[in-house]
Amino acid sequence: MIFIFTISCGVKRFVFNDEPKKVEMVSDEIKVDVLSLNKDNTPLELKKKELIEVKKEEETKEVIFEEKKEEKIENQPKKFNFIKNQSIFVFKDENQKERVDTLRKSTKVEVLEEKTIGEGDLKKSVLKISYRKDLKDKIGWIGKVELAKTLNETLPANWKNIDFNTSYPMNNFANNPRVNVKGIYLNIYTIGSTKKMERLIELAKTTEINAFVIDVKDDNGVLSFEMEAPKKFGVQATKNYPIKNIELFMKKLKENNIYAIARIVSFKDPTYAKSNSDKVIISRDTGKPYTNSDGIIWVSPHDRNLWEYNLAVAEEAAKAGFNEIQFDYVRFPASNGGKLDAKLNYRNTKNESKPETIQKYLKYARQRINALGVYTSADVYGQVGTFSDDMGLGQHWETVSQVVDYISPMMYPSHYGNGAYGIPVPDAQPYKTIYHSVRDSINRSENIASPATVRPWIQAFTAKWVKGYIPYNEKEIREQIKAMNDLGVTEYLLWSPSNNYKITAN
Repeated sequence: MIFIFTISCGVKRFVFNDEPKKVEMVSDEIKVDVLSLNKDNTPLELKKKELIEVKKEEETKEVIFEEKKEEKIENQPKKFNFIKNQSIFVFKDENQKERVDTLRKSTKVEVLEEKTIGEGDLKKSVLKISYRKDLKDKIGWIGKVELAKTLNETLPANWKNIDFNTSYPMNNFANNPRVNVKGIYLNIYTIGSTKKMERLIELAKTTEINAFVIDVKDDNGVLSFEMEAPKKFGVQATKNYPIKNIELFMKKLKENNIYAIARIVSFKDPTYAKSNSDKVIISRDTGKPYTNSDGIIWVSPHDRNLWEYNLAVAEEAAKAGFNEIQFDYVRFPASNGGKLDAKLNYRNTKNESKPETIQKYLKYARQRINALGVYTSADVYGQVGTFSDDMGLGQHWETVSQVVDYISPMMYPSHYGNGAYGIPVPDAQPYKTIYHSVRDSINRSENIASPATVRPWIQAFTAKWVKGYIPYNEKEIREQIKAMNDLGVTEYLLWSPSNNYKITAN
């Protein structure tokens, strides 16, 4: 999960003994570039400006054009293509005089008809296409462009091994039926406090809250209850687990009809790093561990041994009674949009692209966890559904959504740079910010055959560090929920680092 605030617990972090105590640190460029008001020419700002222009084009041309009519063709499967250009205009008719929409790269379309219009030197070919966008089936015309036959063809060449062909079922396990989740996050301090747990269980009894996302393996690699996995993999475990008796803990949740989600931080793991220093991401120039601004060491997502350790933890959580395993920090560390990649040693012995590695990890996790009748989910940055690339993190919307049961974009309005989606201060307009971000994510899910259910993380804290911020109380939480509901998204997760949730019976 992404923090841009610091909670001091009086605990000083050290690099493991056989490494220098001074680690090479860089700013987390996602936090800097997304939140900065002054960095107008960063790659992320340029992308943001481009998206704003596209949004303006869409919003100024709110023309209701021909909706797709149902045409049933028996025993003839549709043949889809994908937009290869960065973006193209859609027109009302073949004359291409009235723009009605804009389609982005990788959008799935069906070609219905090809026509030649004009004469002589003005002669050109145009295509009538159908596509789905903003929850509607639409028809329009585009100039004849090169279309891709597969989604892979629209992506960088080194992403060629990403799997968009495997078809996953819409799981609904008999002994663990799907729940329309309305959840809250609980850290290790809360789950270790009987008083706090009773308060949040009471919250679930009196409001629509019906799920807890519980730290099982947190940002520091600390486990919440005793397991066999650390012993098997030689990972140092704490001697003071916040959950003393996992059976009684889970029994209490089940008695109160609370859907239990185990949050497992995947690749940000300084505890694992202490006994696996050869798997840590390092600077090629200095040989020192590479960190972002928080100073926490990352292990390479390419490390298959860490995959096995994480999944051993996940399986123990599943067997303990958790309904779902949520993988957080399922990405590479921020590296200035990938610009620092040449200077970093990711221990990439298989020569895989970042998105390929992340997908393979989640695909493998789904196979093992689903076998236990438990669902899988993955947390991604909120703007992953807006940007067409992987943001240099290995998080590409379709690539992740293809291989998990649920995908949870972290759509905290405070984490969007001022001006994003044409909104002066996104933090001050929670409804509009969430609406734009969710709509983009839904549209991206249309590009694949079996997308994950979208279940966003939304903001339940006040971001005082943002210029122009507003306090976040129940009104602001409800505005975010309404934005999702207006787009047909009914599941959500509330994030508050203090685990104080200002929500009452609705």
